[in-house]
Order: sequence, then C-alpha cells, then structure tokens
Amino acid sequence: MIRPVFPFTALVGQAAMKRALLLNAVNPRLGGVLVRGQKGTAKSTAVRALAGLLPEIDVVDGCPFGCDPDDAAAQCDDCRARAAEGEPLLRRRQRVPLVELPVGATEDRVVGTLDIERAIKQGERHFEPGLLAASNRGILYVDEVNLLNDHLVDVLLDAAALGTNYVEREGLSLRHPAQFILVGTMNPEEGELRPQLLDRFGLAVDVGGLDGPAERADVVRRRIAFERAPETFARQWRVAEAAERRRILAARRRLPRVRVPGALLDLITRICQAFEVDGLRADIVMYKATGTVAAYAGRTQATEDDVRIAADLALPHRRRRQPFEQPGFDRQQLDETIARWRAEQSPPAADEADPPPAHEDQAPDGQPPEEGSEQVFETGVPFRVRPLATGAVPEAAPRGRRSKARASAYGAYVRSQPAGGAMADLAFDATLRAAAPHQVARRAALTSPPFSPSPLAERSPKATRTGEGTEGEAPPALLLERWDLQRKVREARTGNLIVFVVDASGSMGAERRMVAVKGAVLSLLLDAYQRRDEVALVAFRGTGAEVLLPPTSSVELAERCLRLLPTGGRTPLAHGLRAGHELLARRGADGAPPLVMLLSDGRANVPLAGGDPLQEAVACGAALRRVSATTVVVDTEIGFPRLGLARQLAAGLGARYVRLEELAAGPLAGVVHDHLA
Repeated sequence: MIRPVFPFTALVGQAAMKRALLLNAVNPRLGGVLVRGQKGTAKSTAVRALAGLLPEIDVVDGCPFGCDPDDAAAQCDDCRARAAEGEPLLRRRQRVPLVELPVGATEDRVVGTLDIERAIKQGERHFEPGLLAASNRGILYVDEVNLLNDHLVDVLLDAAALGTNYVEREGLSLRHPAQFILVGTMNPEEGELRPQLLDRFGLAVDVGGLDGPAERADVVRRRIAFERAPETFARQWRVAEAAERRRILAARRRLPRVRVPGALLDLITRICQAFEVDGLRADIVMYKATGTVAAYAGRTQATEDDVRIAADLALPHRRRRQPFEQPGFDRQQLDETIARWRAEQSPPAADEADPPPAHEDQAPDGQPPEEGSEQVFETGVPFRVRPLATGAVPEAAPRGRRSKARASAYGAYVRSQPAGGAMADLAFDATLRAAAPHQVARRAALTSPPFSPSPLAERSPKATRTGEGTEGEAPPALLLERWDLQRKVREARTGNLIVFVVDASGSMGAERRMVAVKGAVLSLLLDAYQRRDEVALVAFRGTGAEVLLPPTSSVELAERCLRLLPTGGRTPLAHGLRAGHELLARRGADGAPPLVMLLSDGRANVPLAGGDPLQEAVACGAALRRVSATTVVVDTEIGFPRLGLARQLAAGLGARYVRLEELAAGPLAGVVHDHLA
C-alpha cells in the first residue's frame, strides 16, 4: 500500500513556487525549476506533492527507461528495434516516478554503469541504468543542489536540456531517453550555485516564510491533520487534486496550439536586453514560458500579462548583478520596459501619467556626510582580482570551493585509476567492472592446460587443473589479475580563511582613506564569495577592538558589516591584532594557514598593557606566528608628510608590506596569491 503524500492543492501560500512547478508539469521542456528559500518553507513537500498530483502514465512493460509506447521518437533503441520487427509493445500504467538524488551520489549511480553480475556470469558488457534512467518521464529531485559536486550538476543539466543521457564508459557506448522535470532546492545561506549553472535552470523562484499569523496557523492545522490521519486528509482534498490534474492534462493538449504573437516576442527580447542577461537562453525560456502560462490559463493566444509572469520566473537568477548585490527582480524596471514597448505599439495618450517620483530616502547628489565624532563612509568601487590559486594544503583542511586537493584517505570518490601495484584504498566497484568481462575466458583457461594461475586468485592447495583428470575444488568466484586492480581517486575542496583586521580610527577619515580601504576589502570579499572561502572581520577604533564577524562562509554578512562600519576615535592597534589572534586561537589548527590582512596607517596611540602602543602591536605578531598565520600590512597612509609607522610595524611583525596606492588589482591579488601559493 502506497502511503499518501501531502496534497499539492493543500499547500498554503507559496504561489510563485507552485506556479513554477505546475508550468514545468505542463511543459517539461522549460528546463526545470530551482527553488531557493529558507528552512521550513515547504520546498521538499511541494516537490513530492507534485509527483502525487501528476496523472499516471503508460509505459512499455519491462523497459528500464519507462518508454512511452505511443511516442516512437522518444523511445530507447531497444523499444524502437522491437517495434520495427513487428513485436507488440506491452504496456502497463504507473504513477509518475519521483527520483531523489542524494548529495553524496557518485557519477556511476547517476548516469549508469556496467552490469557487473551479467559481465561475470556471461562475459558480456551490458548497461545497468542509473538514476537518470529511472527518472525518465518523471521528476528528478535534488535537495541542496548547491552542495552537489559541480561535475554532477553539469551532467544533470545537460541531460535535462537534451532529454537524452549519453554514456561512454567501461567499453559501453549508448544513449537512452532522460526526459524529466529537474527540480533543485537550496538554502542560499549555504552558498550559491555558479552563474553558469544557475543559467541552466529554466525557472527559479525565491520562497520565504509566511508572515501572517492566520496563514501560519492554517499550515500547522493542515500538517497535524495529515500526520494524524493521512488517508482521511488525502480524501478531503481528492476533488481539488482531481480538478488540478484535469487542468494540467488540458493544458498539455492545448500547448501545441498556443500562439505567441511576433509583437510579444519583440517585448520578450527587449525585456531580456533591458535586464542585461547574458546569452540567449533567457529569451528562449521566456518565450516557452509565455506560451505555457497561456496554455495553463486555458487560452491559445499569449498576452502581455503572460510575458510579465514568465519574466518573473525566468529572469531573477539570470539578471546580471553587481558584486554582493542580493538576488532580486526590479519590477519597476519591468513595468517601465513594458510601458515603453506599449507606447511604441500605440500613440501615447494626452493625459500620460507623470514619471514616478524619486525615492524619498535618496540623498541629493553631492550632499556631504553628516559631521560628528563618527561617520560611515561609502564603499569604494570594487575591482576584479586574479583567481587565487592555492598550493599544497594539509589533509585535515576543511572543505571549501577554492582549492582542489588530492586526498589519500578522505574526500569524495570521484573516479578510479589503475592501482599500479598499490593495494591501499582499492576501488572495488571499478576493479569488478575491469575484471568482469574477462571471467568467462579466464574460467575457460582453467580447463585448458598449460594454465598459469592468476597471482591474485585465491586457489586452494588441493585445487588442480581439470585437464589432469583429478577432481579439484571449485574455482574462486572472481578471477583477478594484477592489472585489474583499480584504486580510488579522491578529491576534496579545501577551505581558506582570510581575516581582515581593519583600522577604523579617526585618522582613516582623512583624505577619505576609508573609502579606498573598504573598496579594497570588498574586492577580496568578491573573490572569496566566488571561491566559497571563509572570511572574518575585525575592526578596531576608540579604546578597543571588536570581532564584527567570526569565520564564516557567508561573505554577504561580511560585506554588510563592512558597509556599516563607522570611522572615528583613537587607534588601538594592538587590541585589533590581539583580537585577530584570539579569533584564530579559538579556531584551532585545522585547515590551511590563515592569512591576516591588516589595513592601517600604524599610528597606534592606545596601549594594551600600559607600554608603548607600537611595540605592543609588534609583540602581537609573535602570537600570530604561533597560530601559523601569515600577516600582510597594508599601509593606508597617503599624502605628505609620511611617518612610515606601518612600514616599521610590518618589519617588526615579519609581515609583507604594501602601500595603499599600490592596491590595484594586480598587486593586491599578488599579495594573497603569494601567501596561498
């Protein structure tokens, strides 16, 4: 008995997520949907409910790919060959498959591999289907898709776009249908997908929690009722589920007849151009989505409103963003683009509305910042830095996304290679696949003297060749040769920690130095964002230092802290270095040696323990070296006269010295590159 799933029509709120899922159910060629949102926003529940909502399908009985018996173009080679020979294809009815891809899945499990059992018994190479085959004509659900290995995401998106899975491995060369609705869910707090992978998802929606008390209470009531009596709760929603199922079927039949006028195509391309999306995939997806929206609405003619809905689903994740700009969709810009397009379609009315007023909180150009003991400077324009490559890192380094480390005893098993005589960390699956096709021939060799037994075949001392006429014991189940052995190739991403110790004292306000400092730090944060590094932010001003942000992979939080960092007061330099040391000491010795970026003019004037402030700061350098930290001093002093205190500080700390005016992309990237490499 199949346990009921939570009904799709019983979900409360989340209209955008439900619409994106339903549009993909009507037209799987949209390319799937990415659902981004916080924990507990019904992402997984909605995907499983969609599988229960979809109508049952007819499949070829016995076909591992669930081919459609009425669609010869989408059938596998075996089904087409059987039909061409006049063999009737028996059919059976089944529910739409829902395949959940675990984050730790291997490529063999996803794309399929050699059927080891058949190869051993019959000495033939046959294909054992993977998860892509099982999801054909169904839903492939990847929870936490942003944590999946990038090469697996590439495989999934390629198959979703082509509708076919191509397999070239272990002597196998074949293809099979893989037409599925790809649904990925993720929590943005755990890291974003690369822009190239984001673009491959057809639609994307951002979901959040329900704010209204009434809606939240409704969610609780329905969930408790479902957990208490699932069958009874499902029966209460059976009529609504059946009506939605009929609507999906009707939309599928209507979709080929939907017409998107040429004027709307012009509007689609203008919108994509206005939002500066890269490539043409956005235009194509918007065109398909526009027709699908019309089909789901019961129409065969697309309208301007359909384009608006399609843009809201197809553009947010493709919109070109500035560094650290949060994902979002500017609906005012969309309205203005549509208004300009509409004005070109018909003459403007005489009483045309005035342009929207400027935001009330927008400050006039050139207005100086408010005077006071502390002020918040804006962040300078960030610049691109060269990719920061790392060298050898310890095997105990935490996982990240910057550096690939070949690991001997940990990390993801990504592939195999010949062992070359090594007997450690053997890849048993790959060894079996390498040896399986030779089993029949090797067993035949046992009966054909002269025979040289395999050095790895565990034969009993009593066993003899059957050709000698002496009855021996049964040969081992698997006959191995040394060249069959394969070992695992493991790969892990190592994490790097960059600790920014920023001088926020009043002297940094002179010549607006803090603007340049924030711009430099923001540039490195941008690179850390792309590489998923850990960052930490320490600021010192007044009479002490503060850890604004402990080590975290959320560089968005670091950027927010940096942007709001005020400037003013005295310069407790030693306090800042001590705070950085204490932060690293609490972190422990795991991971690659951290990099401490100290940005200051070196004008220390607040003692730590009653001594000379600058000498106390130098003494903190020894503590940083004890935690294996490398320090770089960025001298923020500009203009004349120069006191050169930061250079003296760098010499005392044994740190590399860089001047503020040298903080261009090349030198700054070189500082970090030299440390990491």
